[in-house]
Amino acid sequence: MTTLEGFLPRPRAERSREAVITAAAFVLFLLGSVVRGDESLTAPPIAAYLLAVVSCAALPLRHRTPLPVMVVTTLCSVLAMVAGLMLTPLVVVPAMITAYTIAVRAERRTTAAVLLISAALLMAAGLVLQPLSWSTVTRTCSTVIFPLAAGVLGHSAQNRRAYLAAVEERALRAEESRESEARRRVAEERVRIARELHDLVAHEITLANAQATVAAHFFDSRPEQARTSLRQLVETTRQALDELRATVGLLRESGDHAQPAEPAPGLAQLPTLIESFRRAGLTVSVHEEGPAGTLPPGLDLTAYRIIQEALTNVTKHAGIGRARVGLAWTRDLVTLTITDDGPGDHTIPGPSAGSGGYGLIGIRERVTAVGGRLVAGRRPEGGFRVVAELPRPARETTRSSAAVDREQTGVTATARSTADAERPAGEALPSGEVPDDAARRGDVA
Repeated sequence: MTTLEGFLPRPRAERSREAVITAAAFVLFLLGSVVRGDESLTAPPIAAYLLAVVSCAALPLRHRTPLPVMVVTTLCSVLAMVAGLMLTPLVVVPAMITAYTIAVRAERRTTAAVLLISAALLMAAGLVLQPLSWSTVTRTCSTVIFPLAAGVLGHSAQNRRAYLAAVEERALRAEESRESEARRRVAEERVRIARELHDLVAHEITLANAQATVAAHFFDSRPEQARTSLRQLVETTRQALDELRATVGLLRESGDHAQPAEPAPGLAQLPTLIESFRRAGLTVSVHEEGPAGTLPPGLDLTAYRIIQEALTNVTKHAGIGRARVGLAWTRDLVTLTITDDGPGDHTIPGPSAGSGGYGLIGIRERVTAVGGRLVAGRRPEGGFRVVAELPRPARETTRSSAAVDREQTGVTATARSTADAERPAGEALPSGEVPDDAARRGDVA
């Protein structure tokens, strides 16, 4: 492949190196022409000077046109024998230098073909143009080996350069992969923190808004009730600040001396969560099926946040003060069901109506992250329903297999009968599908 590399101006250091190589080759060529066939030493003839000048003058061009330079240097070595000079390794130095360059720059097949042709030509000329004897054959063979050896060295240098280039490329790709992985982890952490902040702000601000509305409504007619709502508002905002401070603590650097963080919320704090909604005016009933078990911290937090977000949506959008929370425990699953009796055609007033919220999006992300299944949509009889199935790790189950099977059979039958009673025939809420009302109900914070 032809490139412009050989035609560009070369740096001064490279030009100096080429000058040194050319001068050294000229001197070595003349030294090789001193030896005669009878092993006597004489001054180089005029023909030796001419051949040395021609072959060495072509050397700087070997980077641009290596094959023609190889032809010139080989012919000069042959003409040296025609002029009565002995074929010695010093005479073929220009051909050796050109053979090395070709091996470094050209493909393996091209290099092998050129070097073999050159070696064959030198061998034939040495055997024909010089007196045939055992010493002549030995000297000619040993001399021909030098350009071939230079080609082998050039091919090794080419392989090493290719290896170093491959290592450098792999290092660059590894660095890019590390940077890409770091960016991906940062993005995931940002999404996780944003989801936590959304759940926190949506819950606490919704409760604070409900309590402030109650206080404002009863401020003149029922001052005691207004004061009670204001006290609850103070408590709600204090809890919001505490949780916000703990969540923002995730952004601290590892060297910061932060205060010990409180445990992450879970289903153990569910009564407190339900009570906070009751204080805001929402009537919440909790129904639990099956023997309750323990969940890993991550799954426990996920279950807590799902219930919190679903009840926040009810408080903000349902337009009615009743909701039901169901927990169904089986050996492999914990099923969370949150329903309300709000009107099915309820429309969100004000600015929220046109905004795209992240309530159900956050719930779906949490459920998907733990490998669960989410079904959310409007109920035909009115209201909204969110059903989240979260898989339980096998190691969390401590009961015997026979007892668990019996309990799971009874719970499954009860859950199916309850679901069949609540869902009319023809209603289909496939996993992952959110109806228009679901998108409407996801408009939180």
